[in-house]
Amino acid sequence: MIPVALTIAGSDSGGGAGIQADLKVFAAFDVFGTSAITAVTAQNSMGVSAIHSVPPTVVASQIEAAFADLPVASVKIGMLGNAEVIDAVAETLSRHDANRIVLDPVLVATSGARLLPEEALAALVTLLLPRTLLLTPNLPEAAALTGSPLAMDETARIVQARALLAMGPKAVLIKGGHAAGPRSTDLLVDADGVTRFSAQRQGVGEIHGGGCMFSSAVAAGLARGWPLTASVSQAKGFISRAIAAAPSQALGSGARLLHPARRPGRRLGHNAAAPSSSIHKLPFLA
Repeated sequence: MIPVALTIAGSDSGGGAGIQADLKVFAAFDVFGTSAITAVTAQNSMGVSAIHSVPPTVVASQIEAAFADLPVASVKIGMLGNAEVIDAVAETLSRHDANRIVLDPVLVATSGARLLPEEALAALVTLLLPRTLLLTPNLPEAAALTGSPLAMDETARIVQARALLAMGPKAVLIKGGHAAGPRSTDLLVDADGVTRFSAQRQGVGEIHGGGCMFSSAVAAGLARGWPLTASVSQAKGFISRAIAAAPSQALGSGARLLHPARRPGRRLGHNAAAPSSSIHKLPFLA
């Protein structure tokens, strides 16, 4: 049977992030993608010019339609837009007992546009984090969710990840794309310890949609039945390859756009992590 995943996110008219990016990633992993659109945005690689929120009842109806007809095996959540939509999403997923949920806490667009009001953060934490299998914040998002300064070193990132774990998710993946250094290292923190996923930093400049694609790649792996660590490893290799290819694709006039299409003759979703990536498990110290 073909695995099925659901993305709940905003529409990006430029195709670089949101629903459009998620569905491309699902296809690259041979996963049948379904969607529930939370907002319609006018945006491209240079910025966001307009946002129209979808009514919460319509968002819930889209989720219901997916679950009513298809065996949804995993859910990726991205842009939600407001507290009312968060409430509708949480209630609908709870009714269907969805448990393989990857939550990418989209707070601010690459261009700086605010995508979730600060007053909606409490709803996100209270209603969705306890249902989440994996939370995937970047460094600014982790700082905002924990009310802490930007984590400048690995110790501070682990502290923030543990604070986020206390809010309810089963695991937290702190992404290191906004950090400095020759390697981009992501930290997967759960009750068992800390696992590092490291790859050579590409140095291609600002990326649009990288976080969306990373989290949807993890959700695709989960839909295929892979364990969480394997899904993150595959996603790390996948996004690293997409970033490395971005300069040659020359898409957009602003931030780099990624094109995660399957390479000819190669099924990306079934390959091991890129050779330049590495995994290192650490004990979870109290």
